[in-house]
Amino acid sequence: MEQIASFKIDHNTLTEGIYVSRIDSDITTYDLRTRRPNKDDYMDNCTMHSVEHMLATVLRSGELKNDILYFGPMGCQTGFYLLVRNADNKKVLEVLTAALKTVIYDCTTMFGASAIECGNYKNLNLQSAKEECKRYLNILQNKENTFNY
Repeated sequence: MEQIASFKIDHNTLTEGIYVSRIDSDITTYDLRTRRPNKDDYMDNCTMHSVEHMLATVLRSGELKNDILYFGPMGCQTGFYLLVRNADNKKVLEVLTAALKTVIYDCTTMFGASAIECGNYKNLNLQSAKEECKRYLNILQNKENTFNY
C-alpha cells in the first residue's frame, strides 16, 4: 500500500503553524497545526469539537465561503484541516486570522449547540474554543508563515 503524503512528514520535528499539505487540481489542503505533535499536549475532544463548530461556521460565512470545502479536526488532536478551492496562501491566512479574531472577540454563543444541529451537542464549550483560537492566533502572528513543512 502506498504511504500517504502526510505520513512522510517527520512529526517529531513539526512545529505549530500553517502548512500546505497537498494540492489536488484546484483544491489546496492546509494543515493548521495548533500544537506540536508527539509532545503530550493534545486538544481534548470538547475543544476540537468546539473549535470545529465555531471556525467552520465563521469561515463558511466569510469572504471565501464559496471556496471553503471543508474544515475539521485531525484525529491526532494537534490541529485541523482546511480545504480551499482556488486558494491564495496569503488570502487564506488573512481570512483565517480574521476568523480566529471573530471567534475570540465577537462570538457570544456556540454555533450548532442543540440536539437538532449536532450529534454530540453536550460536548461543546465556547470558552474552550475561544482559548484554542487565541492560542493559534498567537502562533500565526508570531511566526513566519512560509506554508512549507
